[in-house]
Amino acid sequence: MSKRQLELLVGDNAFHGISHLSQQRARARSIKDNPSNVEYATQLVKLSLQHGANAFMFSVSDTTLSILKALDQDKKPDLYAIVPYAYEYVRLATQVGGISGLAKKVSRQIIFSKNVIAVTPGMIGLIRADPSAFLKIYLVYEISRIKSAAGKDANLKSVLLHEVITDMALALDLDWLFKSYVTFLLKSKIRPGFETRNFPYLIQKFKEWHIDMSKITITASFNKVGFQMNPSKIDCENALQAVSGAQIIAMSILAAGYLAPYEAIEYVGNLSGISKVVVGVSNERHAIETFKLLRSKLRLS
Repeated sequence: MSKRQLELLVGDNAFHGISHLSQQRARARSIKDNPSNVEYATQLVKLSLQHGANAFMFSVSDTTLSILKALDQDKKPDLYAIVPYAYEYVRLATQVGGISGLAKKVSRQIIFSKNVIAVTPGMIGLIRADPSAFLKIYLVYEISRIKSAAGKDANLKSVLLHEVITDMALALDLDWLFKSYVTFLLKSKIRPGFETRNFPYLIQKFKEWHIDMSKITITASFNKVGFQMNPSKIDCENALQAVSGAQIIAMSILAAGYLAPYEAIEYVGNLSGISKVVVGVSNERHAIETFKLLRSKLRLS
């Protein structure tokens, strides 16, 4: 396998107690290593950055915003933010009376946020329940939270729509949502991105909708055993070869811990369409060894 220059991202799943293989594993891991503790999580991000990672991918939450505040301000990593933090909103919806209660609460949070001036121009659209206007206001709100935590000079490379929203919008054929999202972020000089568990279908629909994929970042699962590669491993690989210009971030390369790092790296390293790799870490040894190995195998020294 020849070395290729790939950007290496440290992910945040462990910091939220998330394991894509087993919630029991996530709980056990959290008790043992406590990566959900902000101070410990910040240390894991710093170690990852010191040993090969040069970017941080995170869902926008109180936990990750606290991590951003704690990172060294003179050595800022590239940031790839995922919105919304779906798990938080699902929990919130159960507490405030479902979707309608959630919408009201989020609207109040936006209206009374510190960045009221930034969202004011679109407030009329929010009041009229214009979905496109609400989307833009919501993005301004989340971006302001990130920059407030990371500093105004934060290297925010991309804001990615969470897989739950992306895949639901795909299923409902909501082309307006994708186009509005892309247009607004490009005007904001931020690369629009999408996280998906349905990579081939997303590529198909973007082609149908004439969305310029050279301006898009897409995060999808790629691993040797086909874990979370829908509808199949071969379909995802074929779609990858058919993509023109998009930045593709490979996630779940370790198949939630099923694969050893050297196995995962061998597979991803041979996928010519991948430009970035994201890996979550849950302890200090993992942070150091994983990114050292990734750096040596996937990046030019």
